[in-house]
Amino acid sequence: MLSVHALEQVEERAPEVEWLKRALEGAMPACLQVGRGGEEDVLARLPEVEVTLMDDATIAVAHAEFLDDPTPTDVITFFHGEILISVETAEREARQRGLPLAQEVLLYGIHGLLHLAGWDDHEPQEAAAMAERQEAILAEVWADSPAIEG
Repeated sequence: MLSVHALEQVEERAPEVEWLKRALEGAMPACLQVGRGGEEDVLARLPEVEVTLMDDATIAVAHAEFLDDPTPTDVITFFHGEILISVETAEREARQRGLPLAQEVLLYGIHGLLHLAGWDDHEPQEAAAMAERQEAILAEVWADSPAIEG
């Protein structure tokens, strides 16, 4: 089961929550298929994945508390099945990359799902392989998703 919600401070700017939920559910089979196995591959064993959309200030608090880094970041994944996404970071990146906000947020969600499927991006070679996989999944899901503003 997948749940998606936006915190109050980003509700108006965030992609439509139900659309994002459907899009991430569409990405789930591909993420499960490329699971890396082992202890870090928890996606198939989780009863639920919860995705929360928030602003930079809120994600910076979580980043400081859990990863000892007080700066905002794009996405944080917890292996108990929680994915935090900064809509403000997604807005900046989407503008720089010339993409719709919804596509950037979807990319971050897929990134989080791949972490839950055992993918890691700490080493350059692993990060490149993960980026290639997430872009392929994004392209497939985006092409199959109904159009969305933002």
